[in-house]
Amino acid sequence: MTASPREGGDAPSTERAATTAAERITTLDAIRGVAVLGILTMNVVAIGIADPAAYSNLSASSSQSPLDWLIGAFGEIFFDQKFMGMFSMLFGAGIVLFADRAEAKGRAVIRLSLWRNFLLLLIGIVHSLFWEGDILVVYALCSPVLLLVRRWPTTVLFSLGVAILLLIPLLSFLAQATVPASGAGLGEWWGVPGEMSDGVGLWLLADAFMRALGMMLIGVAAYRSGFLRGDWEASRYRRVIAWNLPLGIALSALGLAFIVVNDFAPGVAIVSTIPNTLGTLPMVAAYISIIVLWHQRATGRPFDVRLRAVGRMALTNYLAQTVLATLTFWVLLDGVELGRSALLVFVIAVWALQLWWSKAWLSRFSQGPVEWLWRAATYRRFSG
Repeated sequence: MTASPREGGDAPSTERAATTAAERITTLDAIRGVAVLGILTMNVVAIGIADPAAYSNLSASSSQSPLDWLIGAFGEIFFDQKFMGMFSMLFGAGIVLFADRAEAKGRAVIRLSLWRNFLLLLIGIVHSLFWEGDILVVYALCSPVLLLVRRWPTTVLFSLGVAILLLIPLLSFLAQATVPASGAGLGEWWGVPGEMSDGVGLWLLADAFMRALGMMLIGVAAYRSGFLRGDWEASRYRRVIAWNLPLGIALSALGLAFIVVNDFAPGVAIVSTIPNTLGTLPMVAAYISIIVLWHQRATGRPFDVRLRAVGRMALTNYLAQTVLATLTFWVLLDGVELGRSALLVFVIAVWALQLWWSKAWLSRFSQGPVEWLWRAATYRRFSG
């Protein structure tokens, strides 16, 4: 069995540090770094393009050139839902990792965890005041469920997570049945004139919570099994890639092809998301396997160190992405109509910035600024 790499000395530890250098599971940091950088590729569409339908409808006004279409199609297949799914798995793993370590130190696990996630809820509420696409509120509200089931057998957690994900297509069919061929009721989600119907709004809300909770439960199972920690044999990770990556790509591409063939008709808008939803888990599993195998070979190399630094500051970097995007697109470029190719330039620039500043910050401090504030508020100790 290949042991998961552990942190050897990125930063000095203190009594109040979130995790000592020797305790860090560096594989999780690497996966988290990729996840938070990948999330920006889709969030930037929601923030940087004035048309609200651009996020869900590739034919919306954001596709101004063949390059925009190519970038949009690539994003639909390889990015949409995938990195948010990865982030959700890591959040689930983080819940049990925190609980395990708190229990080992003799702390009141449930009370401390609930307080910690209540603070995350407050952070998410503040974040949502700036941008309505916040995911932290959903995560915080799902966290009590994870605390209740964290000791369940790995197979049960995995099966429950998959079952929740498989309910989403059923809800999608039911929601589509409420939408006439004209698309009335889809509203700004698909770029149809008129208000969004209650049925479509309820589907969007249920979809967000169920995708998050399902992937979190799978994340707990993946952490317990050693998959997320990098504890599996390299051959097992290669098999995951060989089976799951082609399946995930095929399903995601099928969803895109289906809506293109139907000329982006609102009468099939909701059900066209089903293949991508079904393809998310296999692609996330393959992506994680790729990251694990790469990290095991690249541990300690400059890019690996920078990527892990991004992951160690995932909350800070996630919030910073919103700040940078809103300042750029809502203030500096307010009124400028942008396509997806322009957004790609912004994404690459932010990636470079976060890879630089995360390492620079952690070379002087043991945690990111928001991580420090969250931990200090959790333990109600702000000194030191």
